[in-house]
Amino acid sequence: LLQIGRLVPLRAAALILVLCVSGMRAETARYSVPEEAERGSFVANIAKDLGLTGEELLARQARVVPEGEKQYLQLNQHTGDLVVREQMDREELCGQSEPCWVRFEVLLESPLQSFRAEVRLTDINDHAPVFPNKEIVLKMPESTVPGSRFLLESAQDPDVGNNSLQHYSIGSNEYFLVYTRRRSDGGRYAELVLDRALDREQQAEIAFGITAVDGGTPPRSGTALIRIVVLDINDNMPVFTQTLYKVSVKENSSQDTIVVVVSASDLDAGTNGEIVYSIAQNSEENLQTFKINPETGQIRLKKPLDYEEKKTYEIDVQATDGGGLSTHCKVEVQVKDVNDNAPEVIITSLTSTLSEAAPPNTVVALFNVRDRDSGDNGRTTCELTGEQPFRITLLAADAYALVTSESLDREQVEEYNVTVRARDEGSPTLSTSKTLLVRLSDVNDNAPTFTQEVYTMVINENEPAGRILGHLSATDPDAGENARVRYSLVPPPTGALGAASFVSVDAESGTVRSLRALDYEKVRAFEVTVRAADGGSPAQAVLRVLVRDENDNAPVLLHPPPDSSAAGELVPRWAPSGYLVAKVVAVDADAGQNAWLSYELAKATEPALFRVGLHSGEVRTARAVTERDAARQKLIVLVRDRGQPPRSATATLAVALVDDFSDAFHQLGHDPAGGQLPQVAEEEMLTTYLIASLCCVSSLFVLSVLVLTANTFCKTRVRADLPPASPSCYGDGDFASSGMGVGSTGTLSPAYRYEMCLTSGSGRSEFQFLRPILPSPHSNDEAGQEKDEEPFSSSCSAAPHYSRRTLHG
Repeated sequence: LLQIGRLVPLRAAALILVLCVSGMRAETARYSVPEEAERGSFVANIAKDLGLTGEELLARQARVVPEGEKQYLQLNQHTGDLVVREQMDREELCGQSEPCWVRFEVLLESPLQSFRAEVRLTDINDHAPVFPNKEIVLKMPESTVPGSRFLLESAQDPDVGNNSLQHYSIGSNEYFLVYTRRRSDGGRYAELVLDRALDREQQAEIAFGITAVDGGTPPRSGTALIRIVVLDINDNMPVFTQTLYKVSVKENSSQDTIVVVVSASDLDAGTNGEIVYSIAQNSEENLQTFKINPETGQIRLKKPLDYEEKKTYEIDVQATDGGGLSTHCKVEVQVKDVNDNAPEVIITSLTSTLSEAAPPNTVVALFNVRDRDSGDNGRTTCELTGEQPFRITLLAADAYALVTSESLDREQVEEYNVTVRARDEGSPTLSTSKTLLVRLSDVNDNAPTFTQEVYTMVINENEPAGRILGHLSATDPDAGENARVRYSLVPPPTGALGAASFVSVDAESGTVRSLRALDYEKVRAFEVTVRAADGGSPAQAVLRVLVRDENDNAPVLLHPPPDSSAAGELVPRWAPSGYLVAKVVAVDADAGQNAWLSYELAKATEPALFRVGLHSGEVRTARAVTERDAARQKLIVLVRDRGQPPRSATATLAVALVDDFSDAFHQLGHDPAGGQLPQVAEEEMLTTYLIASLCCVSSLFVLSVLVLTANTFCKTRVRADLPPASPSCYGDGDFASSGMGVGSTGTLSPAYRYEMCLTSGSGRSEFQFLRPILPSPHSNDEAGQEKDEEPFSSSCSAAPHYSRRTLHG
């Protein structure tokens, strides 16, 4: 009781802990740690948040399971502290995303619990702003108007928040100011503003520094040099020879093919007259398809053209002189079609499974044929390849139907690979093929067929019911349910032997099983007709069952009779060797080697005096009889069959050696040596025992009858006081019809009646009893036949369906 009292609080506490942890599982615990914290830095105490002690964390094997592959955090199972296992770089893990979370789960075992947690990496100012280029060069004509704004390259700072770039500043100069602008995403960029007019003759180049500063503590900064190159005034613009260039190119032209050469001139001299050609960035597709030589103006292909994707390109070409002045012209490129596309077969409807009973002209598939080329290159025709029961029908322009052209048979061909080939009229001709898989669905147009006309199976006699004798097999070329064969026995004609009651056939598998044990001596073979059906026409075969004999019958002695006293034979003392004394005759109801009998001398008063023929059963003298041989000889002959295991019987012969046959009676009836007296005493004693046993059994029987009579009398008086019986009660006829066998001979059914018989004679007695045999499931006629075949003794009355066993005393 003390232990139970201690366990109850512990279990309640564990239950409360589980409920608490389960509740925490629904919410995410959040912690914070600066990025790049040293290893071992404290983050939080997990045990405190879970309400557990270090011992409980250690006992439940608590551990941290990261969301990714890398383990940045570590849990001390003794203290419950969550510490940094490896330094974390916020910019590497999250980039510019904010906030930056490192997610993980704390897993507890015994019982299994987990809760989600996440640690926010707070940014530290570990990066300074950096300009992409350390030197920024800007070219400005001296005619640039004051107040003009110039966008500068932005410095990059991977930090976030206040630690990111905050503002720009430039060194002191007379011409420019800088303004810090904010983008919609929060980023900042610098804008350079011309404050006063430039004069190239006074100062051809202006240089000053630009500084980008973040908002960290302390702040970090990055610098770059800005060089302003003041250009001379260019008062002449380049002029193209044509404002519009029209060219055509075949779509199969290879890469680097020259499309056109543009040309422009400038009246200025020096650098102001030097022209550079470029493609204006008005279309990303143009930049990916064409390229221009900046010096010669040659426009070439960067990749092959495709007429089917795009038929016309418009390219804006810019010519810029050394003074920065530019002009434009337009180039129109017409793509010429070539037969580079094979026709396409587009299936719009397909019957993948077609009934084999489908009539001709049944539509199997609908499809269109399309060719992306134009003109003759896009005109198509369609045909089937191979010999198949299908044909193509034209429905409309480029629309076709695949239909059946003749009757189908799934048992010959289960599926067809129908290949449709389409070709165009281009030069050279292109074609394409498409294969359609058409499966034929089965109809029940074939009857089952047995693999054999006659099935022969063997069963050993006395085999118990339910033994598998073999399997029937029928094939059906149909498929699915149409090929599902069901087996059955054909009922025999009226009045025929009910051989169908000996075996059963499983309807699904065709397994043949025995329904009852068979006796070879009564039924050696039988035939039944079996049927296989699939829902249509059935097939039949003959099932022949052979009963194999078992050694279930012992040899039966015909001479000397087994139920008589020892047979007496007379042998003269002058009998020579080989003298025929007697012949033991026995039969065996079995067959084959189970009925092959052999005889041998099992026991004899003088074994050397007699011998028994192994197969004949003849008892002969093995040597001549002498005066020294005893006058009374007793022989026991063993008769054995050759079954496995063998069965046997014994025959006892009494042989008297006489000088002549006149004293045979004295030799057989009286033993001068007094050897008969012990045998008589023994038989009298056995008779006494049997009489005493009979008296005891009779007393018990009389006592049972008295008790049963008193019980019946008491029940009769009780029933007299009760109301009449309900009409729904069953009478004796009902029980009799159900096979219970309740009759007027007593309260016990015949299945529990026993027989006892005592016989007397020659000082011997026998005790016979009957064992109960359970009611047979066969019909009353069959039961009657079996009843007639049972052997019974004429000296005893027995109930039906009993076998007899005899104990000899």
